[in-house]
Amino acid sequence: MKYQHIFFDLDGTLTDSADGIVNSVRYALEKQGIVPPAREQLLPFVGPPLLDSFHKYYGMDREQGMQAIEAYREYFTDRGWKENSVYEGIPEVLKQLKDAGAHLYIATSKPEPFAKRIAEHFGLAGYFDRIAGATLDERITGKGQVIQMLLEELADIPVSQIVMVGDREHDVLGAKEHGIACVGVLYGYGNRKELEQAQAMTICPTPEALLTCL
Repeated sequence: MKYQHIFFDLDGTLTDSADGIVNSVRYALEKQGIVPPAREQLLPFVGPPLLDSFHKYYGMDREQGMQAIEAYREYFTDRGWKENSVYEGIPEVLKQLKDAGAHLYIATSKPEPFAKRIAEHFGLAGYFDRIAGATLDERITGKGQVIQMLLEELADIPVSQIVMVGDREHDVLGAKEHGIACVGVLYGYGNRKELEQAQAMTICPTPEALLTCL
């Protein structure tokens, strides 16, 4: 196996988390006095850091964005994290990679405590050497920052042995910041054009195809 260390995105790569995220965003917008749009218009919130998305789509400054995030977490902590499911085939892929000697990690822009809770709830935590995510104080949010945190912990591992797997351009670009290749997946929330423009190393259509792509 070329890559001995594999970083996985969480939302849209390991789990289908759109319902929980969209419902949490709707709740946050309503708390801010904003009438939320249709579900499809909120799907771009799946993946990127929340503060960036509230600024990009609703023009919120940092203070407003942090208030929205606080409301988002009210809903997400209570029930949004459970409005989620593991993609079919993912546990089998993780098991085969682990059995082949790979070291697996989660690198997500979701706050680390939530990522750990989700991975444990769905029986995925045991496959991973480390579950790394954003900090609740928004000090670490972007995918590049999370990857950097992991790389600092894996300082003895050459980047040539590491690959990122994710469904959005943020995964590809975050990996590129650190000279890491990225495999894009099409079963999540991104699309082929987005991943190609970000220059993903290769693109996999299904979870099962990851075994070949990697």
